Amino acid sequence: MPPAAATLLRRAPAVPFTARRTAVSRSGMARRLVTASAGAGGRAPAYGGLLLDAGGTLLQVAQPVAETYASIGRRYGVMKPEKRIMEGFKRAFSAPWPKTLRYQGDGRPFWRIVVAEATDCTDDDYFEEVYQYYAHGDAWRLPVGADTALRELKDAGVKLAVVSNFDTRLRKLLKDLNVSDMFDAIVVSSEVGYEKPAPEIFKIALDNIGVEASKAVHVGDDEAADKAGANAIGLECWLWGDDVKTFSEIQDRILTTDDPQ
Repeated sequence: MPPAAATLLRRAPAVPFTARRTAVSRSGMARRLVTASAGAGGRAPAYGGLLLDAGGTLLQVAQPVAETYASIGRRYGVMKPEKRIMEGFKRAFSAPWPKTLRYQGDGRPFWRIVVAEATDCTDDDYFEEVYQYYAHGDAWRLPVGADTALRELKDAGVKLAVVSNFDTRLRKLLKDLNVSDMFDAIVVSSEVGYEKPAPEIFKIALDNIGVEASKAVHVGDDEAADKAGANAIGLECWLWGDDVKTFSEIQDRILTTDDPQ
């Protein structure tokens, strides 16, 4: 996307990494049963590919952005109330961006404007501390059950891809959260030169996983960037938080269709 400010401020339930690892290990039998069922002709995935938005969908902030900006900012003289930080954050995201891509390379030019608008602080050291905070997996969380659901889908033969308007920090974040190896493709706007809702970024992802648009589904949280962009090329889209609210629901909707053969 560029993710909407309200989306970035939304928190999702999360579980510690150790708990996630335990849940994944205990799901081995379930994964084998799903795979065997699909292969035995009883049930098959409804879609051959799943595309996922990152920020606001697969990746949720560990704590509200305004809270983080304020807590780090105290060391740099930021006294702005969190409510006003939130308002400035929203303004920065709704303002037109004069360049082709918001997230060019490491995204610093865009994020520098966002942080300054939100906090009224232009201290370079403050910006760098905020920027580096969000460059580590500890600043983010996966929705409950996301890693388990993704492994179930992958074991059932569903091709997985991330399609995100993001800067070059994304690959490291996915690795920090131990999910990068689950994806057959990771398509980042700052790397490919297209941002959602541009059709090209969706087409690149579909080409990389070898699945046609009519046989895949995209899940994202932005009506314009995700839903309108995906639908424009014949790709179905489920809005996170509206059409689907958990990764278990995504898994169930993809794996619970009768095999047409």
